[in-house]
Amino acid sequence: MTHTTFSLPARVLHWAMAVLILAMLFIGVGMVATVSEKHSWLLAIHKPLGIAILLLAIVRLVVRLRNPPPPLPGDLPALQKLAAHLSHWLLYALMIAMPLIGWAMLSAGGYPVMLSHSLRLPAILPENALVFAWLRTAHGVLAYLLFLTFLAHMGAALYHGLIRRDGVLRSMANGRARDPSPLMPDGACVVNERLTD
Repeated sequence: MTHTTFSLPARVLHWAMAVLILAMLFIGVGMVATVSEKHSWLLAIHKPLGIAILLLAIVRLVVRLRNPPPPLPGDLPALQKLAAHLSHWLLYALMIAMPLIGWAMLSAGGYPVMLSHSLRLPAILPENALVFAWLRTAHGVLAYLLFLTFLAHMGAALYHGLIRRDGVLRSMANGRARDPSPLMPDGACVVNERLTD
């Protein structure tokens, strides 16, 4: 049986992580833009938030593999389908890679990765100034890539919700099933929802 909506765990994880990633992006910008005492405060939030995103991303990946997402509308052009699949897997890769690179960067720099005043994560790399510099650059570049991919994802969601109105956004927003017509195979006659309103 083909599912036409995302599972409840997938929807909860999706929206929770969207909020966390958006907050992380703003915190990252704030950290780069200030050298005041706020920098230490933002850094203290940044570290545990990054680890939370890493753990949730792993859980979300397991949920996705156990509960495959509904198929994209059958009338969606092949290039858009490919872009959708690639951007989703890129998001998963970035959500897992970014925290790991940040953790490795701090380890290479000899900085403690504190999740709280008493909870400290072990170093995952030995101290090395050259590795620290390289990972710091990589972390910054990937942050920009995550931001651009996040914007593209939001743009695609709005395209599906406001222009195509094919139920893709609705199936993630509230779990309502899509109309069956957009799920017809490629080349089949698809009735536009707007003509039937």
